[in-house]
Order: sequence, then structure tokens, then C-alpha cells
Amino acid sequence: MTLSIRNQLPGTVTTVTPGEVMATVGIRLTGGQSLTAAITRDAVTELGLTPGSTVRALVKSTEVAVATGPVEGLSIRNRIPGTVTDIVTGGAMASVRLSVDGGELTAVVTRDAVDDLALTTGSRTVALIKSTEVSLATA
Repeated sequence: MTLSIRNQLPGTVTTVTPGEVMATVGIRLTGGQSLTAAITRDAVTELGLTPGSTVRALVKSTEVAVATGPVEGLSIRNRIPGTVTDIVTGGAMASVRLSVDGGELTAVVTRDAVDDLALTTGSRTVALIKSTEVSLATA
């Protein structure tokens, strides 16, 4: 299957914590970073997710925020350090490509955000992704 989702990060399930309707799934990405996905319990069952399962974490580029340093006092669990490798700007929006250990991420942010954060190629960043915005796929 071919998807339009640019961010597809391979990893291995480390934990599955079920709730009443939703579950959190801990993932160790191939680059070593930890990622948390919040998906339905039905999805956990249908995908057969258990510790050790191989998965691909999928995140739309519009759901990736960018910070230029550590962020405190924030509920977002997924914080992946990276470096800007490319920026393409349009009239209102910009696509920011980040190199992260084990792969790359793309974030779509406003052009004003790129200017306010003074993002340039080589800028050190932290990609911020809410766990509810991470989908999982299996082979």
C-alpha cells in the first residue's frame, strides 16, 4: 500500500497499556527514540500488537510541531530531537524536513513560525507529536 503520509518511522512495540476504549503503545524506533501512540483497543487487537511486534509509526506532517529547544510543562509525550535539512516556503506555509536518528520527519508549519524560530538548514530542533496523532501499521 502506498500512503500520502510522509512520516513513516519503523520500530518495535515495547509496551501495550490497555484502557477502557483506548490503549497506549510504547515503541522503540530504529533510531533508538521512544514514541507513544494512543490507539483504540480494537486496533491493538486487530493488529495483533504485543511487545516485540514490528510496526511503522505514521504521522501526518501537519501534526508535527517544531521547537528549537527543550520544552517544559507540556503534555505532548513524543519529543524527537533532529536537525533541519531542508525548508520549502510558500506564501503562508512551509515544509520543514528534519533529520532524526534512524530517519527523517517532515513538519508543515506556518511561514511565520519558520521566521519566528529563525529556522535554517542545520538548526537543531525537537519534533513534537501528540500520541493521539500517531497511527500504527504492521506488515
